[in-house]
Amino acid sequence: MKEINPSEITPEHLYLSRRKFLAGAGMLAAGALASACGVGGAEPPAGSAAAQPTSAEQQPQDQLTPYESVIGYNNFYEFSLDKEDVGDLSKGFQTSPWTVQVGGLVNRPGTYGIEELLKRFPPEERIYRFRCVEAWSMVIPFLGFPLARLLKEVEPTPSAKYVRFETLYDPTRMPGQRNRQFRWPYVEGLRLDEAMHDLTMLSTGVYGKPALPQNGAPLRLVVPWKYAFKDIKSIVKIDLVEEMPVSMWMALAPNEYGFYANVNPEVNHPRWSQGSERRIGESGRRKTLMFNGYGEEVASLYAGMDLRKLY
Repeated sequence: MKEINPSEITPEHLYLSRRKFLAGAGMLAAGALASACGVGGAEPPAGSAAAQPTSAEQQPQDQLTPYESVIGYNNFYEFSLDKEDVGDLSKGFQTSPWTVQVGGLVNRPGTYGIEELLKRFPPEERIYRFRCVEAWSMVIPFLGFPLARLLKEVEPTPSAKYVRFETLYDPTRMPGQRNRQFRWPYVEGLRLDEAMHDLTMLSTGVYGKPALPQNGAPLRLVVPWKYAFKDIKSIVKIDLVEEMPVSMWMALAPNEYGFYANVNPEVNHPRWSQGSERRIGESGRRKTLMFNGYGEEVASLYAGMDLRKLY
Protein backbone atom coordinates (compact mmCIF):
# COMPACT_ATOMS: atom_id res chain seq x y z
CA MET A 1 0.00 0.00 0.00
CA LYS A 2 1.29 3.43 -0.93
CA GLU A 3 1.94 5.50 2.16
CA ILE A 4 0.15 8.84 2.41
CA ASN A 5 1.88 11.94 3.68
CA PRO A 6 -0.42 13.30 6.43
CA SER A 7 0.45 16.89 5.50
CA GLU A 8 -1.15 16.33 2.09
CA ILE A 9 -4.57 15.10 3.20
CA THR A 10 -7.54 16.37 5.18
CA PRO A 11 -6.95 15.04 8.70
CA GLU A 12 -10.66 14.74 9.52
CA HIS A 13 -11.04 12.11 6.81
CA LEU A 14 -7.84 10.10 7.30
CA TYR A 15 -8.05 6.90 9.30
CA LEU A 16 -4.92 4.89 10.06
CA SER A 17 -4.50 1.35 11.30
CA ARG A 18 -1.96 0.47 13.95
CA ARG A 19 0.38 -0.88 11.29
CA LYS A 20 0.24 2.48 9.56
CA PHE A 21 1.12 4.13 12.88
CA LEU A 22 4.42 2.28 12.88
CA ALA A 23 5.13 2.65 9.20
CA GLY A 24 7.81 5.06 8.09
CA ALA A 25 5.70 8.03 7.03
CA GLY A 26 4.01 10.14 9.65
CA MET A 27 5.13 12.64 12.24
CA LEU A 28 5.51 12.83 15.96
CA ALA A 29 3.11 13.26 18.82
CA ALA A 30 3.52 15.05 22.05
CA GLY A 31 1.76 15.71 25.19
CA ALA A 32 0.54 17.37 28.34
CA LEU A 33 -0.42 16.40 31.83
CA ALA A 34 -2.78 16.30 34.73
CA SER A 35 -0.66 18.19 37.03
CA ALA A 36 1.65 16.67 34.54
CA CYS A 37 1.19 15.94 30.66
CA GLY A 38 4.33 17.42 29.26
CA VAL A 39 3.46 20.50 31.06
CA GLY A 40 -1.64 21.70 31.76
CA GLY A 41 -4.56 21.77 34.08
CA ALA A 42 -5.90 18.69 35.80
CA GLU A 43 -8.93 17.18 34.11
CA PRO A 44 -10.29 14.13 35.94
CA PRO A 45 -12.21 12.02 33.43
CA ALA A 46 -15.92 11.42 33.79
CA GLY A 47 -17.44 7.90 33.70
CA SER A 48 -15.93 5.21 31.59
CA ALA A 49 -16.87 4.28 28.08
CA ALA A 50 -18.46 1.10 26.87
CA ALA A 51 -15.96 -1.72 26.60
CA GLN A 52 -13.78 -1.65 23.50
CA PRO A 53 -11.37 -4.32 22.18
CA THR A 54 -8.14 -4.18 24.12
CA SER A 55 -5.57 -5.29 21.55
CA ALA A 56 -4.07 -2.67 19.28
CA GLU A 57 -4.87 -4.78 16.21
CA GLN A 58 -8.58 -4.80 17.11
CA GLN A 59 -8.81 -1.19 18.30
CA PRO A 60 -11.13 0.97 16.17
CA GLN A 61 -9.22 2.87 13.53
CA ASP A 62 -7.63 6.10 14.69
CA GLN A 63 -8.43 9.41 13.06
CA LEU A 64 -5.84 12.16 13.03
CA THR A 65 -6.58 14.88 15.56
CA PRO A 66 -7.30 18.14 13.70
CA TYR A 67 -4.38 20.52 13.45
CA GLU A 68 -6.37 23.24 15.21
CA SER A 69 -6.68 21.02 18.29
CA VAL A 70 -3.04 19.96 18.20
CA ILE A 71 -1.91 23.60 18.34
CA GLY A 72 -4.78 24.91 20.46
CA TYR A 73 -5.02 22.42 23.34
CA ASN A 74 -1.63 22.24 25.00
CA ASN A 75 -0.16 21.53 28.41
CA PHE A 76 2.94 23.65 28.83
CA TYR A 77 3.26 24.92 32.39
CA GLU A 78 6.21 27.10 31.48
CA PHE A 79 3.66 29.41 29.87
CA SER A 80 0.35 28.72 31.62
CA LEU A 81 -1.65 26.17 33.59
CA ASP A 82 -4.57 26.74 31.19
CA LYS A 83 -4.30 24.61 28.04
CA GLU A 84 -6.17 27.08 25.87
CA ASP A 85 -4.00 30.05 26.93
CA VAL A 86 -0.64 28.52 26.02
CA GLY A 87 -0.83 29.40 22.33
CA ASP A 88 -1.49 33.10 22.98
CA LEU A 89 1.05 33.40 25.79
CA SER A 90 3.78 31.73 23.74
CA LYS A 91 3.33 33.87 20.64
CA GLY A 92 6.59 35.55 19.74
CA PHE A 93 8.66 33.03 21.70
CA GLN A 94 11.94 32.93 19.80
CA THR A 95 13.27 29.48 18.96
CA SER A 96 16.16 30.61 16.79
CA PRO A 97 19.00 30.78 17.54
CA TRP A 98 18.70 27.66 19.73
CA THR A 99 21.35 25.27 20.91
CA VAL A 100 21.21 21.87 22.60
CA GLN A 101 24.11 20.72 24.75
CA VAL A 102 24.69 16.94 24.74
CA GLY A 103 27.20 15.58 27.23
CA GLY A 104 27.72 13.70 30.45
CA LEU A 105 28.99 10.15 30.17
CA VAL A 106 29.85 10.28 26.48
CA ASN A 107 33.04 10.16 24.45
CA ARG A 108 32.10 12.94 22.05
CA PRO A 109 30.12 15.68 23.82
CA GLY A 110 28.87 18.52 21.69
CA THR A 111 26.65 21.57 21.40
CA TYR A 112 24.33 21.57 18.42
CA GLY A 113 22.39 24.41 16.86
CA ILE A 114 18.86 23.44 15.87
CA GLU A 115 19.69 24.08 12.20
CA GLU A 116 22.66 21.72 12.46
CA LEU A 117 20.48 19.01 13.99
CA LEU A 118 17.94 19.32 11.19
CA LYS A 119 20.69 19.10 8.59
CA ARG A 120 22.48 16.20 10.27
CA PHE A 121 19.29 14.28 11.02
CA PRO A 122 16.70 15.08 8.33
CA PRO A 123 13.19 14.91 9.81
CA GLU A 124 11.03 11.86 9.18
CA GLU A 125 7.25 11.76 9.32
CA ARG A 126 5.62 9.49 11.90
CA ILE A 127 2.11 9.28 13.29
CA TYR A 128 1.85 8.39 16.97
CA ARG A 129 -0.92 8.04 19.51
CA PHE A 130 -0.47 10.61 22.25
CA ARG A 131 -1.89 9.86 25.72
CA CYS A 132 -2.07 12.30 28.62
CA VAL A 133 -2.20 11.09 32.20
CA GLU A 134 -5.25 13.35 32.51
CA ALA A 135 -6.98 10.64 30.42
CA TRP A 136 -7.38 12.55 27.18
CA SER A 137 -5.59 11.60 23.99
CA MET A 138 -4.78 12.65 20.43
CA VAL A 139 -3.37 11.13 17.26
CA ILE A 140 -0.65 13.43 15.97
CA PRO A 141 1.50 13.45 12.83
CA PHE A 142 4.98 14.56 13.93
CA LEU A 143 8.19 15.49 12.20
CA GLY A 144 11.40 14.44 13.86
CA PHE A 145 14.19 11.91 14.07
CA PRO A 146 15.00 8.94 16.32
CA LEU A 147 16.82 10.05 19.47
CA ALA A 148 19.13 7.04 19.04
CA ARG A 149 20.81 8.71 16.07
CA LEU A 150 21.95 11.63 18.18
CA LEU A 151 22.98 9.42 21.11
CA LYS A 152 25.04 7.15 18.88
CA GLU A 153 26.90 10.16 17.54
CA VAL A 154 28.01 11.28 21.00
CA GLU A 155 29.02 7.69 21.94
CA PRO A 156 27.73 6.85 25.43
CA THR A 157 30.33 5.29 27.72
CA PRO A 158 29.71 1.88 29.36
CA SER A 159 28.81 3.58 32.65
CA ALA A 160 25.92 5.54 31.08
CA LYS A 161 22.61 4.02 32.21
CA TYR A 162 20.10 6.87 31.87
CA VAL A 163 19.42 9.97 29.78
CA ARG A 164 18.51 13.22 31.52
CA PHE A 165 16.71 16.00 29.63
CA GLU A 166 16.34 19.64 30.63
CA THR A 167 14.05 22.41 29.34
CA LEU A 168 15.05 26.03 28.83
CA TYR A 169 14.84 28.08 32.02
CA ASP A 170 14.04 31.71 31.23
CA PRO A 171 11.21 33.25 33.31
CA THR A 172 11.37 36.46 31.28
CA ARG A 173 10.32 34.52 28.17
CA MET A 174 8.34 31.76 29.89
CA PRO A 175 6.09 33.52 32.41
CA GLY A 176 4.82 30.28 33.94
CA GLN A 177 8.29 29.69 35.38
CA ARG A 178 7.61 32.49 37.85
CA ASN A 179 5.23 30.09 39.60
CA ARG A 180 7.29 28.90 42.56
CA GLN A 181 5.21 25.85 43.35
CA PHE A 182 7.17 24.02 40.64
CA ARG A 183 10.86 23.18 40.63
CA TRP A 184 12.24 24.71 37.45
CA PRO A 185 13.73 23.93 35.05
CA TYR A 186 11.61 21.03 33.85
CA VAL A 187 13.64 17.81 33.98
CA GLU A 188 12.80 14.36 32.63
CA GLY A 189 14.62 11.08 32.13
CA LEU A 190 14.64 7.74 30.38
CA ARG A 191 16.55 4.55 30.83
CA LEU A 192 19.19 4.31 28.10
CA ASP A 193 17.51 1.37 26.36
CA GLU A 194 14.21 3.27 26.33
CA ALA A 195 15.97 6.27 24.81
CA MET A 196 17.64 4.11 22.16
CA HIS A 197 14.40 2.43 21.08
CA ASP A 198 13.46 3.27 17.51
CA LEU A 199 10.04 4.64 18.50
CA THR A 200 11.62 7.28 20.77
CA MET A 201 11.99 10.49 18.82
CA LEU A 202 12.93 14.13 19.05
CA SER A 203 10.16 16.13 17.41
CA THR A 204 10.73 19.28 15.38
CA GLY A 205 7.28 19.75 13.86
CA VAL A 206 3.69 18.63 13.37
CA TYR A 207 1.56 18.25 10.25
CA GLY A 208 4.50 18.84 7.94
CA LYS A 209 5.23 22.23 9.50
CA PRO A 210 7.82 23.42 12.04
CA ALA A 211 6.50 23.09 15.59
CA LEU A 212 4.94 26.15 17.18
CA PRO A 213 6.08 27.20 20.66
CA GLN A 214 3.01 25.64 22.32
CA ASN A 215 4.03 22.26 20.87
CA GLY A 216 7.48 22.41 22.44
CA ALA A 217 9.46 24.09 19.67
CA PRO A 218 12.06 23.80 18.53
CA LEU A 219 12.81 20.34 19.98
CA ARG A 220 10.76 18.02 22.19
CA LEU A 221 10.87 14.40 23.20
CA VAL A 222 8.22 11.93 22.04
CA VAL A 223 7.89 8.50 23.68
CA PRO A 224 4.53 7.19 22.41
CA TRP A 225 4.06 4.32 24.89
CA LYS A 226 4.44 6.59 27.93
CA TYR A 227 2.25 9.25 29.49
CA ALA A 228 2.97 12.49 27.71
CA PHE A 229 4.37 14.36 30.71
CA LYS A 230 7.51 12.34 29.93
CA ASP A 231 7.69 14.19 26.60
CA ILE A 232 9.79 17.13 27.74
CA LYS A 233 9.59 20.28 25.58
CA SER A 234 11.92 23.05 24.38
CA ILE A 235 15.00 20.98 25.26
CA VAL A 236 18.34 22.72 25.80
CA LYS A 237 20.35 19.99 27.51
CA ILE A 238 20.72 16.22 27.23
CA ASP A 239 23.09 14.36 29.57
CA LEU A 240 24.00 10.68 29.77
CA VAL A 241 24.21 9.75 33.45
CA GLU A 242 24.72 6.73 35.70
CA GLU A 243 22.05 7.44 38.31
CA MET A 244 18.31 7.63 37.63
CA PRO A 245 17.30 11.27 37.05
CA VAL A 246 14.66 12.80 39.32
CA SER A 247 12.11 14.49 37.09
CA MET A 248 10.22 17.62 38.05
CA TRP A 249 7.01 15.67 38.64
CA MET A 250 8.74 12.93 40.62
CA ALA A 251 10.17 15.61 42.91
CA LEU A 252 6.86 17.44 43.25
CA ALA A 253 4.46 14.48 43.63
CA PRO A 254 6.33 11.16 43.93
CA ASN A 255 3.15 9.33 44.96
CA GLU A 256 1.52 10.27 41.64
CA TYR A 257 4.31 10.33 39.04
CA GLY A 258 6.97 7.63 38.91
CA PHE A 259 10.05 7.36 36.74
CA TYR A 260 8.61 4.83 34.28
CA ALA A 261 5.05 6.21 33.94
CA ASN A 262 4.15 3.85 31.09
CA VAL A 263 0.57 3.89 29.88
CA ASN A 264 -0.95 1.20 32.07
CA PRO A 265 -4.77 1.16 32.31
CA GLU A 266 -4.54 -1.12 35.36
CA VAL A 267 -2.84 1.59 37.44
CA ASN A 268 -5.08 4.53 38.23
CA HIS A 269 -3.85 7.97 38.96
CA PRO A 270 -4.52 8.47 42.71
CA ARG A 271 -7.32 10.88 41.81
CA TRP A 272 -8.93 9.30 38.71
CA SER A 273 -9.16 6.18 36.57
CA GLN A 274 -6.83 5.43 33.67
CA GLY A 275 -9.10 2.69 32.32
CA SER A 276 -10.56 4.84 29.54
CA GLU A 277 -9.65 7.99 27.68
CA ARG A 278 -11.32 10.86 25.87
CA ARG A 279 -9.95 11.18 22.34
CA ILE A 280 -9.99 14.85 21.39
CA GLY A 281 -12.45 15.33 18.54
CA GLU A 282 -14.50 12.22 19.35
CA SER A 283 -17.63 11.79 21.43
CA GLY A 284 -17.66 9.29 24.26
CA ARG A 285 -14.61 7.44 25.54
CA ARG A 286 -12.48 4.53 24.44
CA LYS A 287 -10.73 1.88 26.46
CA THR A 288 -7.08 2.61 27.24
CA LEU A 289 -4.54 0.29 25.64
CA MET A 290 -1.58 -1.06 27.58
CA PHE A 291 1.57 0.80 26.52
CA ASN A 292 -0.78 2.99 24.47
CA GLY A 293 -1.03 0.15 21.94
CA TYR A 294 2.72 -0.25 21.42
CA GLY A 295 3.17 -3.28 23.65
CA GLU A 296 4.30 -5.55 20.82
CA GLU A 297 7.25 -3.25 20.26
CA VAL A 298 8.18 -2.23 23.82
CA ALA A 299 6.85 -4.71 26.39
CA SER A 300 10.14 -6.64 26.32
CA LEU A 301 11.90 -3.59 27.79
CA TYR A 302 10.03 -4.20 31.06
CA ALA A 303 10.11 -8.00 31.30
CA GLY A 304 10.00 -9.08 34.95
CA MET A 305 9.22 -5.60 36.25
CA ASP A 306 6.22 -4.72 38.40
CA LEU A 307 4.71 -1.88 36.44
CA ARG A 308 2.12 -1.29 39.14
CA LYS A 309 4.77 -0.62 41.73
CA LEU A 310 7.08 1.26 39.36
CA TYR A 311 4.36 3.42 37.83
